[in-house]
Amino acid sequence: MLFDRVDEGFAYLDLDGAQIMLDQLGKTRDWATGTLRSPFGRGVNFQISVPAIEPIVAALTRADWPLFMEPEQKWYRTGEVEIMVHQFLVQDRDGYLIRFSAYIGERP
Repeated sequence: MLFDRVDEGFAYLDLDGAQIMLDQLGKTRDWATGTLRSPFGRGVNFQISVPAIEPIVAALTRADWPLFMEPEQKWYRTGEVEIMVHQFLVQDRDGYLIRFSAYIGERP
């Protein structure tokens, strides 16, 4: 964590340069652009690129937090090449999916 403001329900997280700000609804200012219904994260999938997924999976396992999608290695076409990543997804309490992805390599 880079820093937090507990009284405002705010945290600024950093994992090897991948950064995200989290803001709890109803604490101070709200950034809601419309009426919200739980689960808030329906259809949202945030990807965070990391050097390796294993330390994150291990930390989630220690915290007894379930994975939404087990780790896998997958090829994705990105223009003229395909890249291989090692990835998994976890779901937060509001329903948002977080995809942690580590680059493995590429092929034509």
